[in-house]
Amino acid sequence: MNQPVIFTVAQLNAEVRQVLEQGFGSIWLLGEISNFAAPSSGHWYFTLKDERAQIKAAMFRNANQRVKLRPQSGMQVLVRAKLTVYEPRGDYQLIVEHMEDAGAGLLQQRYEQLKRKLQSEGLFAAEHKQSLPSIIRRVGVITSPTGAAIRDILAVLKRRDPQLEVIIYPSAVQGQAAVQDLLFALQRACARNEVDVLIVARGGGSLEDLWCFNDEQLAYALHSCPLPLISAVGHEVDFTIADYVADVRAPTPSAAAELVSRDQRETLQRLRQLDHRLLQFWQRQRAFLQQSLQHWQLRLQQQHPQRRLQQHSQRLDELMARAAHGLKQRQRQAQQRFDYTQQRLVALHPQRQIQPLQQRLSQLEGRAQLAIKQLLKHWQQRQLGAVQQLHIVSPLQTIARGYAVLRKHDGELIRSPQQLADGERFSVRVADGEFTATKNNS
Repeated sequence: MNQPVIFTVAQLNAEVRQVLEQGFGSIWLLGEISNFAAPSSGHWYFTLKDERAQIKAAMFRNANQRVKLRPQSGMQVLVRAKLTVYEPRGDYQLIVEHMEDAGAGLLQQRYEQLKRKLQSEGLFAAEHKQSLPSIIRRVGVITSPTGAAIRDILAVLKRRDPQLEVIIYPSAVQGQAAVQDLLFALQRACARNEVDVLIVARGGGSLEDLWCFNDEQLAYALHSCPLPLISAVGHEVDFTIADYVADVRAPTPSAAAELVSRDQRETLQRLRQLDHRLLQFWQRQRAFLQQSLQHWQLRLQQQHPQRRLQQHSQRLDELMARAAHGLKQRQRQAQQRFDYTQQRLVALHPQRQIQPLQQRLSQLEGRAQLAIKQLLKHWQQRQLGAVQQLHIVSPLQTIARGYAVLRKHDGELIRSPQQLADGERFSVRVADGEFTATKNNS
């Protein structure tokens, strides 16, 4: 039987980290920041969450120095990050490389997602693009009839080819109603089929201003347009989905007018062919270089000491946070013990005991005096009783009734006449006195 592969915990975490890093690469995420922490090391640690799940994230100092916003808990952000595993704890987490506010970032993300989708469906493919006709007599322009774009186009055409006829298909080019207007104008131009080339134009603006030209429905309509189509939306730096779907992209509305001008047709057609060939070559080279770059970046990341340094740096921040928490807890416990001891000392202070003890002493003195009086009274009563009993049995009482006590000269009681010799003297004690007598047997 085959022996099972036995991993250590550290080996398993390392293997999982490599699988995550190689399987995902850089990813974009949208979420809310919580538990944000920025220790003295300069690194950022936080949790990225939505209404159903959360994931821990770290953004190291060399990356967060380029962030223009100041993150805080509750902020919605768009981040580009790599998925990895923090091996000491076995937690999978994000290493954030880029962060931006989710407002503009969300639009940009939607733009990139739609761009990738349409590109995968072949809407940008060069084989679907039409060449501009060699002879152009009539040009259609879909744009706002009062905007700067139509004024620029008309000015250029008037200067370069005044004989060229222009038909304007009016449409809103900004706002919620712009997409439907653009679709209606495009449908009307295609149905009439009265122009040799069609220009979709608008002046420059922000991503939000140009957003109607990034609509998916409009992209499919532009792709299915039978007329040769030129997209002239925004300035040179502005790229919309309409630019990628159109047969030709002009950097500005004025440039679109120059493209359809007669004195530049042959040169521009040649340039367009060369541009197309160059674009294909550049796309192939770019794909090859990207694959090579990703391969070497992955190897560099796996072997670069910065990765281990980041792990140790994160571990250090974690230990410092735990130490600070432990120190605060011990300080809190010491303060509680101090407060308890202080309360005990206050409660046991002699000054607080004197008054109760004095009251107790006064009570005991009163009780002692009362007890002494009662004891004296008791002993007086017992003494009086004993005196009375002694008085009852006292021989003086017997003498008082007429009896006498006879004693010899040495004090011996005489109970019988035989105790006295004839003529011996003795004392006689009666009730009211004592006298001496002599025994006489005659």
